[in-house]
Amino acid sequence: MADTIYLKFEKNVEVHSREVNLGQAGQIYCANPSVQAKCRALKLVNIHENENHRQVFSVLRVTQLIHEMDSQLTVSNLGETDFIVDYQPEGSNRRAWAWTKTLAVCVIVFVGAAFAIMTFNNDGDVPKIFTDLYTQVMGRKPGQVNVLNVSYSLGLPLGIIIFFNHFSKIAFSSDPTPLEVQMRTYEDDVDTTLI
Repeated sequence: MADTIYLKFEKNVEVHSREVNLGQAGQIYCANPSVQAKCRALKLVNIHENENHRQVFSVLRVTQLIHEMDSQLTVSNLGETDFIVDYQPEGSNRRAWAWTKTLAVCVIVFVGAAFAIMTFNNDGDVPKIFTDLYTQVMGRKPGQVNVLNVSYSLGLPLGIIIFFNHFSKIAFSSDPTPLEVQMRTYEDDVDTTLI
């Protein structure tokens, strides 16, 4: 009776060595441990210095490699039919570069968000609205600082923190944050485009 090889590949896998075998690219299972070990050790690709660091592979290519090793094996795919192998060289400066990029993005997002809030306040003429509302409710003109300004100034960042649900160990729900959802959608779109 022929052994069955079960394959499960994710849409995108990051590797750190130039010689990539099937065991690095995805999950492989076989009831026969020796066949499983042979399949895991099969070389998928050797990424050269001048080649693109992202390469797309098909499960058909993987099936062909396995059948070249042993034509009696049955291959069953449980994952993606096409997948990306993303080679990222390991290096000590890579971590520093990642932190530098993260810091730069944080500064840009902070300044951009502050600018957007300020332009919204000017376009909507929020100070005038607060002055009119305060005058209607209290019957007199407000001073420089009033309860509406203070509550708006505190409520805006508090609302953002609650909405993104990502700034403390206390979570309001186990759902992913809106930012995490958008990042996952972006990653899926990039992977689909590359494939």
